Amino acid sequence: MTRLPLDFGCGSLKLAGTLDTAPGTTGLLIVSGGNEIRAGAFSGQSLLAARIARAGFPVFRFDRRGIGDSEGENRGFRHSARDIAAALEAFRALAPQVDRVVGFGNCDAASALMLAKGKGFDALVLSNPWTIEEDGDAAGESDPTPPPSAIRARYAAKLRNPREVARLLRGGVDLRKLGRGLVKSLAPGPAPSSLAEEMRAGLAEFAGPVRILLASADRTAQVFAENWDAADPRIARCEGAGHAYDRPEHRDWLDGQILAALRA
Repeated sequence: MTRLPLDFGCGSLKLAGTLDTAPGTTGLLIVSGGNEIRAGAFSGQSLLAARIARAGFPVFRFDRRGIGDSEGENRGFRHSARDIAAALEAFRALAPQVDRVVGFGNCDAASALMLAKGKGFDALVLSNPWTIEEDGDAAGESDPTPPPSAIRARYAAKLRNPREVARLLRGGVDLRKLGRGLVKSLAPGPAPSSLAEEMRAGLAEFAGPVRILLASADRTAQVFAENWDAADPRIARCEGAGHAYDRPEHRDWLDGQILAALRA
């Protein structure tokens, strides 16, 4: 494997990218979420790219306009379709053996791929898609309150845990905090966001295979689940995982899902 830093064009602008070379004819294009540079938080995307390339699949990452080493104005994930298309074109030119490309994004990068209708990709892996109506970008910049269904699930899990029940009986639980949580758990679920509806419409126009990955302990994923069809067969859940899949067993699960999409 060789790691190549490079520039590529997006209209009149230059964007920065990184190619991890490998001999495979299927490649992975990683779209960064939020205002993260292409290395990702704590180099998470850089490490992911190295692992996937070692498995034989070339990987391309990039900084969208106005982020990291790329020129231009940062207009947020809703306006990143041109950046993604330019990165995909550069990837195919730099790795000409690649005849199939899987797009991967976490948080609002997943949302960006859905809004762009997956155009140009052969398959999508969408992790913890962002569906919260807010200005600005999402990843790492907001901590949305868990939806009522997530609060109910958390309390149900505690009641199944003998140690938590014993703690409650010993008086080791703040009853006022417990009461506030129970009130929130009884609230109706949020109405579907307009962003979620746009994402649903965009994804409906994509004909290739899709995997929707949800980290069960991640609030962004919990809110997405409230805005999406729970019976969607494309959803896979990683129990106990947080937003970045930072524990080894959760990272291995994520790698397995991406590799399965690449090998399909």
